[in-house]
Amino acid sequence: MRVEGFSVVVFAFHEAENVPTVLREIHSWLRAKGEQHELIFVDDGSTDGTLAAAREVLAGDPRATAFSLGANRGIGGALKAGVASATQPWVTFLPCDGQIPPEELDVLLAEAERSDADVVFSVYRDRDDGLLRKVFSAGVRGMIRAVHGVTMRSDGPYLFRRELFSARELVPDTFFLNFEFPIRAMQRRVRSSVVTIECVPRRAGQSKSAGWRTVYRVGRDLLDLKRRQLRGR
Repeated sequence: MRVEGFSVVVFAFHEAENVPTVLREIHSWLRAKGEQHELIFVDDGSTDGTLAAAREVLAGDPRATAFSLGANRGIGGALKAGVASATQPWVTFLPCDGQIPPEELDVLLAEAERSDADVVFSVYRDRDDGLLRKVFSAGVRGMIRAVHGVTMRSDGPYLFRRELFSARELVPDTFFLNFEFPIRAMQRRVRSSVVTIECVPRRAGQSKSAGWRTVYRVGRDLLDLKRRQLRGR
């Protein structure tokens, strides 16, 4: 199966320090793929010049756009806004922190073309973010198994057919959307595959999606998803 056109959503919150190098690398990688692909940069309400830096990098490319959500909504809100702007049949995404080299998306694209999958998930070969991150990941996976009965195999970006992504159904604007989409896909037995990719230390700044508050919110959101599903939403 050939992936003829895809959109890459790049989201950022207070990443002005990373944008000039990280976004430029993503943009260069995508341009080498051909004109049928597009880049959508979503600034999640930054106040540090992130959007201006992105527009400077992408200036003059009609297949690239950059916009701001106006206020900080979260990774889920940024991803939903990016997918809503996408025009290609396939979509994937990257954070603008440099932790996932754009070349790793080639692994997802190759798997989609090799297999019959409508969604290609990714797990990290080796991610050394310290004990807190490992405990966070293990705890979340355990909660997902306990509450929703599926085994999560999704750490990083995934490649999916745009038609599978329903913003109306995917309520969260938070980091939790990165769990809800895979959970729903696995529960519905959407044809999927999993690949292993590299993850490296972020270029600058600190992660905004790890910590005990995030663990609490994910637990709360897992229960909320269960309630929504029981109500038939």
